[in-house]
Amino acid sequence: MKIISEAMNGGIIPDKYGKRGELNSFGNPCLSVPFRIEDAPEGTVSYALVLDDIDSVPVCGFVWIHWIAAGIKDTDIPEGASADADFVQGVNSCFSSIGKENSTGYIGMAPPDAPHVYTLKVYALDTDLDIKEGFFYNELMHAMEGHVLETAEVSGTYQN
Repeated sequence: MKIISEAMNGGIIPDKYGKRGELNSFGNPCLSVPFRIEDAPEGTVSYALVLDDIDSVPVCGFVWIHWIAAGIKDTDIPEGASADADFVQGVNSCFSSIGKENSTGYIGMAPPDAPHVYTLKVYALDTDLDIKEGFFYNELMHAMEGHVLETAEVSGTYQN
């Protein structure tokens, strides 16, 4: 399985998917990145995703979760899909003690200190997960146990 994304192709992520793009009412970036899933394994029923930033650890003390979702059926996820998703989305790190809001769905890139590398991981699953809108990252990981057929990822850098 592989993930194709013009936004996250190992290079520089376009400004519009982060802090220099469309902002929500809290001033956070909200235009989710597009991607396409190719060559999924046989038996795939649904997909889940995690978009995170490991370079956030020195800044805030943990890996920043930008987007988690499950129940994805389509293999072509368009730009901005988080805004009108037909899949369930979990809380991002804006839910944290340093966040500004209790937020589900996509929260774009906004590195405060230096360019950060962002990684989109997609999981091909052999089932539909039994999780509800607003789930936490740990709930996603537990629900996926024993159901992951294959994982693929793509990364990109967003300039600060």
